[in-house]
Amino acid sequence: MTDRALAPVVGKSLEAVIVLLYVAALVTTLHGGVLPDYRTATASELSDRTLASAAERIETALPPRGTAVDVTRRVDLPATIDRATYRITADDGVLVLDHPDDDLSGRLDLTLPSRVVTVDGTWESDDRTVLRIRGTATRIRVILA
Repeated sequence: MTDRALAPVVGKSLEAVIVLLYVAALVTTLHGGVLPDYRTATASELSDRTLASAAERIETALPPRGTAVDVTRRVDLPATIDRATYRITADDGVLVLDHPDDDLSGRLDLTLPSRVVTVDGTWESDDRTVLRIRGTATRIRVILA
């Protein structure tokens, strides 16, 4: 007769163990396969979008032809991509995103008018990023600072 009182306790304990095993299997599956792939795809997309956005900010900041230029604008960049800081460098008309993970690094050609003579400088993602455009009506210098 005393065994009957034990049956509900054993039953609830077995239910709890089965639920814990299910949750553990689900977490292991997600962290082992699905989430890392999703995180990598998201980081790659963010890297491409950041580079394209930076190029677009530079290209649209140029004033119309025939005016002297003295423009300073703040540019917002994500502080990290895939939990790592990165740098964007201007190199001979090309924007280069340099990330510790080579798969997330990239290059993008800038489309600039002929009056732009140089584009140089570097933006660090964990620092203040400023775009400076200086020059005359016929010669413009773009500086990433």
